Amino acid sequence: MEQTYYRQVQLPSGVVHVYAGDEIFNGLNHQVFTMAGNNLQIPNQTYMSYTPDVHVGVGTCIGTTAVWEAESGYVSPSIVGSDIGCGMRVHLTNLRKEDVRDVKLRRKLVKTIEKYLPVEEHARGHFSDIRLEQIVTKGLHGLPKKYIPDGYTPRKATSLTHVERSKFYLDEEVLNKFPDIIWHRSHRQLGTLGGGNHFVELQVIEIAEESRAIAESWGLFDGQVAVMIHSGSRAWGGAVSTYCTSDMAKVMRQEGYGTADPKLVYARLDHPVAYQYVNLMYSALNYAVVNRHLIAYAVREACKDVFGSKFETKTLYDLMHNYAWEEKHGDNAYFVHRKGATRALPKDHPDNPAPYLATGHPALIPGSMGTASYIMVGDQGGADNYYSICHGAGRIRSRSATKRLVTVEEFAQALRVGTDEEIVVNQRSLETIVDESPQAYKDVDQIIDSVVGAGLAQVVAKCKPLATVKGAS
Repeated sequence: MEQTYYRQVQLPSGVVHVYAGDEIFNGLNHQVFTMAGNNLQIPNQTYMSYTPDVHVGVGTCIGTTAVWEAESGYVSPSIVGSDIGCGMRVHLTNLRKEDVRDVKLRRKLVKTIEKYLPVEEHARGHFSDIRLEQIVTKGLHGLPKKYIPDGYTPRKATSLTHVERSKFYLDEEVLNKFPDIIWHRSHRQLGTLGGGNHFVELQVIEIAEESRAIAESWGLFDGQVAVMIHSGSRAWGGAVSTYCTSDMAKVMRQEGYGTADPKLVYARLDHPVAYQYVNLMYSALNYAVVNRHLIAYAVREACKDVFGSKFETKTLYDLMHNYAWEEKHGDNAYFVHRKGATRALPKDHPDNPAPYLATGHPALIPGSMGTASYIMVGDQGGADNYYSICHGAGRIRSRSATKRLVTVEEFAQALRVGTDEEIVVNQRSLETIVDESPQAYKDVDQIIDSVVGAGLAQVVAKCKPLATVKGAS
């Protein structure tokens, strides 16, 4: 029987478009459709969809794209998520797989990364000389020059150009919302990973033959070592979400609207509480892209310690998967939310950064611990889904359930512990991170197959893990 990758699911409050292969679709929890029904009750909605990694979240499922016309739109912190600006970053290196084949060397590298990248609970970053107000208002352009090392060689510089957005403009008056304690905590956390599914991972690249021309134009080669980073806006984004969700819920109670889910909050874009949220959200997006940049800076310094001055790295791309902003689709302006969804533009789309206009930009899709990640590029068919694809593998069971059902031995086997192919992890005991084992997630290969089968994007490279650095909250 021929595989189906796209369905329209009719609910009492509207239609949710679902991009998923048969097995994934048939395994979806009924709660994802209950949540879709609630989300579709927000007025004036133009479109809502799920990517194959969809799973239940707070108020809205992770894996959601929701769209309004900009002139009559709504904004919802629930359809952005609490970790505003959470996203991915990949750096390419001049190392080859054989350079890191030795397990002992990989362990040394992981320990060295920990010197530059604090991973302990309540970690304090190493960037006290950076002014936080410059970061949240100017993004990457608020960094001191010493933290943009490729800025001295403009022809090779990728730090400011190979990113989805290097700066978000905002009304700085909204920043007065936060007390000193939030500024202090957020400043301390600059350049730190955080816990949960955030990570730094060394990976080896395997180019997809059908996309070799694109891969090589991006500077990829088979056997190349890359660095993938997953993190977000830390305490700053958390504060934006907490404060603004509370304010918005209060307005909803006063004006007498809402859905069956009290955790689903929203407001008209022209309402003052929405204006406040959107501008604070943009400050969190600025924080998030800088945070990933500084994590990459720390990894670069660690690699130079281990491999010497000949070590080189450059930004392939940085993008987000938790945000909302205005986009042009055809002749119309839309306000697009993506919660656990990645924008994947095809070649010649005008929103591509200049370096990627001719090919489309890299779309960075992490797997789970012990499984491959992917670098993709958008297809023209993605226009049907407002160019949204998956953001990862997507959880199939909660953290508590994973701890009950998965043994440390099973996790160790997935990481090939004790073999020459061991995926080195910085945690002293796997028991502390067993809730991040591959068994907690969907099969990432099925997720990618769904995206490709639906005509949303194509694979450029598969990235196999070599070593992983995890942090604590």
